[in-house]
Amino acid sequence: MVGYHKQRVLITVKTYPLPSKKAIEVSCTAGITDDNKWVRLFPLPFRHLEYSKRFKKYQWIEANICKAASDPRPESYRVDLDSLRPMGSPLPTKNNWQVRKEKILPLAAPSLCHLQRTRESTGITLGIFKPRCINELIIEPEENPRWTPSELETLSQQYMFERIQVAPVEKIPFKFKYRFFCNDSKCEGHTLSVTDWEIGEAYRKWRRDYSESWESYFRQKFEYDVIYCFDTYFYVGTVRAHPDVWIIVGLFYPHKEAIYATG
Repeated sequence: MVGYHKQRVLITVKTYPLPSKKAIEVSCTAGITDDNKWVRLFPLPFRHLEYSKRFKKYQWIEANICKAASDPRPESYRVDLDSLRPMGSPLPTKNNWQVRKEKILPLAAPSLCHLQRTRESTGITLGIFKPRCINELIIEPEENPRWTPSELETLSQQYMFERIQVAPVEKIPFKFKYRFFCNDSKCEGHTLSVTDWEIGEAYRKWRRDYSESWESYFRQKFEYDVIYCFDTYFYVGTVRAHPDVWIIVGLFYPHKEAIYATG
């Protein structure tokens, strides 16, 4: 295919799906190439892929990709879905995520403030960094807790020749945000939204399992553990329509070494 080239990508990020008039629903999927470059595969309708093409986080995939002409972010590429192929098992978590750390942490930026400054000079819109301190997880009700009729109509469509029927994705009726300071001497603090698929699925599971008590379980992992137990890094990216707006698109969270050693 003209403009496409074969690329291996280690998937590190999948965001919760959103309606898309062009692709029914889309999830921002990102990862690291063989030569240690960030790449964003967007749009990618993950739940509409054939089961044999569905991949997990920290699993390598191979696909033909080309630079997304309509997306100015330098890391954004389109995927030939017919060529997509998951490869092997996800990188293991043994030894406190050692193999994952060896691949991912060399790409860590000093801070979000550094990424913001670098974007102004290089255009970079993806990265990972370790916050100096995380103050709190903010949970806010969505202004519109349900999809609009137009969004629901979009989500109810199916791809031509699609072999599986996919129910419309549930809207998460809350916004999740982290308030934190990054490791920059001039940092005045940040509050960033979180769009990670794992967080959305955790909300759905715990609300189903624990009803009105879901928040205590949710905060145990994504606030207490993230702050006190995990050696937490944030994967971040910018919004296509607002390239200077950063959001948290995923978490990297091995245990803190002292806790791992005694655990």
